[in-house]
Amino acid sequence: MIGRIAWRNILRNKRRSLILITSIVVGVVALVLTQGFAVGLLQQMLTNQIGADAGYIQIHEKGYQSDPTLENSITDPAPIREVLGRLSGVLEYSERLRAFGLVSSAYNSYGVSIVGIVPSEEEKVTTISGYVTKGYYLSGQPGQILISASMAEKLKVGIDDKVVIMASQRDGSVGSEACRVSGIFRTFNSGFDQSHVYIPIQTADQMLNAKGMISEFVIKPADANRTDSLAAMIRRAIASSGDRQTYEVLTYKQMLPLLVAQLEMYNQALYLIAAIIAVALIFGIVDTMLMVVMERTHEFGVSMAIGMPGRKIFVMVMLEALFLAILGTAIGLIVSYAALTPLSRSGWDLSMFSESLRSIGIGSIIHPVYETASVLRSVLIIPFVTLLGAVYPALKAVRLQPVEAIRTT
Repeated sequence: MIGRIAWRNILRNKRRSLILITSIVVGVVALVLTQGFAVGLLQQMLTNQIGADAGYIQIHEKGYQSDPTLENSITDPAPIREVLGRLSGVLEYSERLRAFGLVSSAYNSYGVSIVGIVPSEEEKVTTISGYVTKGYYLSGQPGQILISASMAEKLKVGIDDKVVIMASQRDGSVGSEACRVSGIFRTFNSGFDQSHVYIPIQTADQMLNAKGMISEFVIKPADANRTDSLAAMIRRAIASSGDRQTYEVLTYKQMLPLLVAQLEMYNQALYLIAAIIAVALIFGIVDTMLMVVMERTHEFGVSMAIGMPGRKIFVMVMLEALFLAILGTAIGLIVSYAALTPLSRSGWDLSMFSESLRSIGIGSIIHPVYETASVLRSVLIIPFVTLLGAVYPALKAVRLQPVEAIRTT
C-alpha cells in the first residue's frame, strides 16, 4: 500500500521527479565513464608493456633478474625447449640473447640494450614487428638491426645506413659488429624506444661469443588469465625434468613490480573518484528531497492528523527515493553503455597529447572499458547514496507537528 502511494507521488509531480532522476543519471554516467576510461587507460598501459617486450612469462637462469649479465645466462637451453614444447598451456615462446652495449654511427654513440631475437618467434610473442614504420622487420639474416625513430634521429641514420654495435663478451673483451638499419620502429613508450635495438640472435651470439647461450625465454600463454597457474606448471615441469641448472620462472607481475603497483594504486584511486561523485550527488538529492517535503508539508500534516504513523511517512519518502534511484540508475547504465560501446571500438583519439602519453607508456588512442565492476559499483553505490540523501528529509517529514503542518500553505 505504502509503495503504491509512493509511486503515485512520483508520477504526480513529474517535473520534480525528472530533476532528481536527471541528477542520478548524470551521477551514474559520470561514474561509469570515469571508471571506464581509467580502467581502459591502465589496462592499455600494462598490455602495451607486456606486448612490446616483457611478455607474460619469462624464464632466466637463477640470478639473472637481479644481475642481467651474460655470465648469468642459460648455458644449455635444450631442456627448456623440450619442456615448453610439450606443455599445452604454452601457445608460443621466443628466445633472446641480451646485452648492454653501445650503438654508434659516424655522428653519435648511445648506450642501449641490445636484444638478439629469432624474428619469426618474436613476432608471435610480442608486438614489436607491428611498430615498424619505415623499412622492414628483421628477416633473420646476419648484419641487420632494428632501431627506433628517436634513436635514428640521434644517430642521424636512415634505412640501409650502417651502424656499429659493441658489447662486452664473457672474458671481458669487447665484441663488435657492423650492421645495416633494416627497419625503424616507434612504440607507445619514448623511454623504451631510446634504450632498445634489435638484431638477429645469430649476430648477437657471434658478437658476444656466447656459444649458444640464451638470456631468456619469453612465453605467450594460451590463456592470459591463467598466467600464474601456467608459471607454476612450468616450474614443476622443469623441476621434474632432471635438469641440474636452476631457473627463475617469472610472471609479468614479478618483472614489472612498479607498474603493477602503480596500476593497483590507480585502481584504489577509482574508489576515491566514486566517493567524490557520490558526495556531489548526495547534496543534490538532499536539496531535491527537502523541496519535496516542504511542498507536501500540508499533505503530511493531514496524513498524520487522520492517524498515519510517522514511520509510514518515513518509509513512504524513502521508497520514493528508492524508486527514483532505481529508475535513474537503469537509465544511466543504458546511456553509459550507449556512449562507451562505440568508443571502446574506435577509441578516444588524444593525438594532441601523444608525446606526453608516450612518456608514460600509453598510446595516443585510449579504448575505454565497459566492465562489470563499474556497473556493480554504480548499481550498489548510487541507490545507497540516494537513500542516504533522503534520510534527513524523511526525518524532517516525520518530525512535523500535524496542526502546524496543516496550517502551512
